[in-house]
Amino acid sequence: METENIPSSVVQFASADKLIALGRANSLWPLTFGIACCAIEMMSAGCARYDLSRFGAEVFRPSARQSDVMIVAGTISKKMAEGIKTLYDQMPEPKWVIAMGNCAISGGPFVFEGQYGIIEGADKILPVDIYIPGCPPRPEALIEGIIELEHQITGWRRWPKVDSQNEAA
Repeated sequence: METENIPSSVVQFASADKLIALGRANSLWPLTFGIACCAIEMMSAGCARYDLSRFGAEVFRPSARQSDVMIVAGTISKKMAEGIKTLYDQMPEPKWVIAMGNCAISGGPFVFEGQYGIIEGADKILPVDIYIPGCPPRPEALIEGIIELEHQITGWRRWPKVDSQNEAA
C-alpha cells in the first residue's frame, strides 16, 4: 500500500483540531427542549445532586441558534415532528442529537398496530448520535450519554468504562 505525501501545513493543524474538539466536548450547550416525561429526568440531571456542570453541559440554552446539542427527551408525535426538524435546522454546525428514552428511540409503548400519530424513533427525522435507553432513563444515564458524546467528539473518554463482569467477581 502506497502512502500519500501530506503537505506539512495539514499536519500542523492536527494538534489544533484536537484542542478545538476538546473545547467543544467540554462546553456542550443543550437546547432547553423536552416533549414528554423524560424531560423531567433531563432537568434533574442539571440540578445540584447530579451536577451536569462538571461536564460543561449545564448551560441549557433557550434558543436553537445558541445550542449545539439537541436532547430529544420523549415521545415524538407526527404533529410535532416538523417543529423538531425546524429546531434542528436552526442549530449551528457542528451539532449533535441525543435520543433520550424508549419513546425517542423507538416510539415506546405507543407503538402498536394501527397507531397513526407517533414517530417510531427520532432517527426517522434526525441523525441521532447517542441513544439513552430507559423509561424514563435516570439522570445518571443522561450523564453517561454526555460522556459518550464527548468520547465521539474527542476520540477519548474522560473515565474508563466500567466492566460489569469484572465487578461481579
